[in-house]
Amino acid sequence: MSRLRLFVPLLAGASFGDRSWAALGAGLGVLFASIVGLAVQASYSGLPYLIAPIGASAVLVFAVPASPLAQPWPVFGGNLVSAAVGVAMAQSIDNPMLAVGVAVCLAIIAMSVLRCLHPPSGAVAITAILGGDAISKAGFAFPVTLVAANSAALLAMGWLYHRFSRHSYPHKPEPVVEMSAPTGLLREDIGKAIAESGETFDIDLNDLEGLLIRAEAISAVRQRSDAGSDYSI
Repeated sequence: MSRLRLFVPLLAGASFGDRSWAALGAGLGVLFASIVGLAVQASYSGLPYLIAPIGASAVLVFAVPASPLAQPWPVFGGNLVSAAVGVAMAQSIDNPMLAVGVAVCLAIIAMSVLRCLHPPSGAVAITAILGGDAISKAGFAFPVTLVAANSAALLAMGWLYHRFSRHSYPHKPEPVVEMSAPTGLLREDIGKAIAESGETFDIDLNDLEGLLIRAEAISAVRQRSDAGSDYSI
């Protein structure tokens, strides 16, 4: 049994069934992005029909659709912004190794300012520099054509796919409702706890608040039940 634990997903709430459906959705999403990319390739000869980082974007969109990093604006905006930064660095810095380092650095800053942080976009910035002659020749047409087309197609399939899954996409946190047991937990308490931890967590604050309040209420009900059982004994 200890060996089987190696196959248990590390993400909370994940199940093998969810991952299986996510894998199917990601495959369909990448396939659709490739088909749309063929139209771009027809106009810009030499460009690939798909950028590799779309595969990483697909993992987020389909496997963890509630993640703030997987929402439509981070996927679309993050990829385009990072591609543009990569093109700018490729045209400004002759040394490719230095260019990719500066590009990823600036891409993270730009995505943070524009509230569209998306991890695979760091690879998009590198692709704009090391992707080959066709991408270099395309220049700033690369982000507004191929990157935009691939990203939009993936998001369209993600939106359609999650209409039939048990997940909302774009993700909308469930409203926090009063539980059967009173709780003393406030949003300010959660914010302070996060600030004191010094860490960044990949979860929406509304989702986190709802989970903690629900867990606190469930715990209160359980403790009352346990106390009643002890008393009856």
